[in-house]
Amino acid sequence: MPSLSPYGLTCEFLEQPLGMDETAPRLSWKLRSDDHGDRQTAYRLIVRAGDQVVWDTGGAGEHQVVYEGAPLRPSTRYDWSVEVRDAWGTAAGRTDSWFETGLMGGWRAAWIARDDGAQPVFEPPVEDDRSFTTRKLTACAHLRRAFDLAELPVRARLYASARGLHRFSLNGVRVSDAELEPGWTDYRHRIRYQSYDVTARLHKGPNVLGALLADGWWSGFVGMDPRKAGKLYGDAPALIAQLVLEFADGSRHVIATDEDWRESPGPLRHSDLLMGEYYDARARLDGWDGPGYDDAAWTPVAVTGTDTSELVWSRSAPVRVVEDLPTVRVLRGPGGETIADLGQNMVGRVRLTVHGAERGRRIQLRHAEILEEDGSLHLANLRRAEATDVYVCGGDPVEVYEPAFTVHGFRYVEITGFDGRIEVTGRVLQSELPWTGEFSCDDPLVNRLHENIRWGQRGNFVSVPTDCPQRDERLGWLADAQVFLPTAARGADVSAFFADWMEDVLTGQDAEGSFPDVAPLVCLTREGAPGWGDAGVIVPWSLYRLYGDRRVLERCLPAMAAWVDQIERHNPDLIWRRRTGRNYGDWLQIGVDTPRDVLATAYFAQSATLVAEAARILDRPEAERYEQLAAAIRRAFNQEFVAPDGRIHGDTQTCYLLAIEFGLMPAEVAAEHLVRDIAAHDGHLTTGFLGVALLCPVLTRIGRADLAYELLHQETFPSWLFSVRHGATTIWERWDGWTPDRGFQAATMNSFNHYSLGAIGDWLYGGVAGIGQTADSSAYAGLVIRPRPGGKLTRARAVQETARGRVESAWSVTDGVLTVDVLIPPGTDATVHLPTGDPEAIESTAHVTVLERRDGTVVCSVASGHHRFTAPWAAHERTTP
Repeated sequence: MPSLSPYGLTCEFLEQPLGMDETAPRLSWKLRSDDHGDRQTAYRLIVRAGDQVVWDTGGAGEHQVVYEGAPLRPSTRYDWSVEVRDAWGTAAGRTDSWFETGLMGGWRAAWIARDDGAQPVFEPPVEDDRSFTTRKLTACAHLRRAFDLAELPVRARLYASARGLHRFSLNGVRVSDAELEPGWTDYRHRIRYQSYDVTARLHKGPNVLGALLADGWWSGFVGMDPRKAGKLYGDAPALIAQLVLEFADGSRHVIATDEDWRESPGPLRHSDLLMGEYYDARARLDGWDGPGYDDAAWTPVAVTGTDTSELVWSRSAPVRVVEDLPTVRVLRGPGGETIADLGQNMVGRVRLTVHGAERGRRIQLRHAEILEEDGSLHLANLRRAEATDVYVCGGDPVEVYEPAFTVHGFRYVEITGFDGRIEVTGRVLQSELPWTGEFSCDDPLVNRLHENIRWGQRGNFVSVPTDCPQRDERLGWLADAQVFLPTAARGADVSAFFADWMEDVLTGQDAEGSFPDVAPLVCLTREGAPGWGDAGVIVPWSLYRLYGDRRVLERCLPAMAAWVDQIERHNPDLIWRRRTGRNYGDWLQIGVDTPRDVLATAYFAQSATLVAEAARILDRPEAERYEQLAAAIRRAFNQEFVAPDGRIHGDTQTCYLLAIEFGLMPAEVAAEHLVRDIAAHDGHLTTGFLGVALLCPVLTRIGRADLAYELLHQETFPSWLFSVRHGATTIWERWDGWTPDRGFQAATMNSFNHYSLGAIGDWLYGGVAGIGQTADSSAYAGLVIRPRPGGKLTRARAVQETARGRVESAWSVTDGVLTVDVLIPPGTDATVHLPTGDPEAIESTAHVTVLERRDGTVVCSVASGHHRFTAPWAAHERTTP
């Protein structure tokens, strides 16, 4: 029996998307097989709408197949299947999936909101010690629409969005467990809408569609600029929804947001993403979203408009609660306050269970990442973000409270106002991206570092890739995203997440061609800085390399070229000193100063190079122009910054890392100075946000993996393991966020949950375990397995679900014997590099072809399947490149 089978079927990089509006979606699948050398020699795709076949096609080995069947219809379920033939031409497995189209522009609903004359404003009571002096907060709205059904529909879909945040229910039950819908985009250009299957929740007779509506990013606090905090996009939130009912006789009925809806304030006195939530259980509207509720005292809504041109389908994973964290210990603060320690710096909210509190009892929850020396919460680094939730008890014997529309970054929760029995559970929120990677080794500190990287990614991938989750910022910084993307893609499938975010990067580009520093564009409206704006070039190229997303290159190439053009236009001498925006340099480098014009010009050369490569991939004529421009920038860089002995102006680690990684000068010359600088700093790093991602990969590439391991294992300040040794459970924003001699860094910028410095995660998979791809490969078509034993490690293992299938690489060294286990997915060309001083003594469980022997390494061509290699091993002073 053939063992080849497709799995992991996706449409537009999403599994079974509901409400997909792409007219020519891409269908993809992965492959697995138990047979060595297996591959897909042919495939057949069949797409059906009901009993009708709308597309039946076949081919050979494509990774992504663009739909070319009959035009897709709105609000239609399409079932599709893929059948494959194996390496021997035998019909193998068949796998089924589906996707469903959305409204495709067919909106009949209006935007509705609370009437301007009925905007209840929340003003904290006198006893409330919170400070809402910056502006008054509006109460969240409860909205409902009652309707009757003489018969049940065979199909019901709810399409919904908000200028703000929404949470829908039908007959008293939430329609989805997704959170913070519709998510954050640049609302001036696009707002996502969601699609829900609500068929099973309808009743014959009376029904009620309900919704909660909050400010969210639309009119709540966003970013750190007090002049633009609150009401950034609009004065108040609005809702739009369309319930489409299809009946057995083919008829269709639509219930849309219009003047027939009614609204009321309720217990949610306010709910703000940064400031927190105030919930008064005494004002509960029990049964408000179900049949039989008397809404006579409710107010008719206001219809605020019918323009739906900005609504787009939701092409990224929703935010959900993905894990619960119990309280691991209960502490007492210096004032006797109760502090719950969840044991992990996390992002989300808490679920509070209260036993026996009297009606009107006010319980306050404050959140912090870390404690002061006296055991109190360290709150100064939150800046203006109050991160405080208040619950006023309703008087029930047991009450459970969980905020609806706020997110905090925290490990510790201070509870004041009640000394009775309570339970606190952390509810972890993140964009629900499929985890695709695993890494482990025999050093527990390195394993904890890897976990910290994952927790940093989890907490900062909430709708958009943000910089930090706790303070009054939480912005989609471009540099952070571009340096961390390779690491993010090891751990999770971020293809759709980043492609969606790139739409906001594009709309943030100005008329001159400058990308912004942040996307969605808020607060920081100058042209993007070097390394920041360059993400507009680097991210699309990375998505192509990692996932084979050719369409994102096609969509972004004009903007990528415009970015490079505007730099050249303002810097005709090709040294990037003008129009550099805020020019952050190698942000938060430690103890050194990489010259900003050196860094800027290096990125200018790299962006020109990537535009040329993208143009080559797309067969565009401008490729040659940008190749010539990149060569000219490299020449200018050397003339301006490189001394005859190869020293680069500034003489920092980042200078040489950029020069080697971006091909600005002979690598062997720059390598000598890089190694010298690391030795001069006693085996410590000095890199900031931009240099850190390059450090270990470049050292490994130049044949000094021993130094990369030395930096990895370094435990004294500054290093990755310094924070681990001092109890970090996420990646810190800065190397010196806390030190024994200085305590906390300046609270104006000191996050304990950032992912930028965690960019070493890519090297753990690619440098230590050895999973990589050739320079001309995309989506791991040209797979390279190059394990590098070294440092304190005697074993390491990585697993990665690539776009083509599962890859595994594990190695161990025991009693002078190196054992390497690899798993290669079907149809992938793979080479395995075995580091051994005795090539003739290699043993393998499967046939391999030796391609070359060099510097104590044997390079083999390997077919798909699982392979085990054993060889003699002797530790070398330097690990081979």
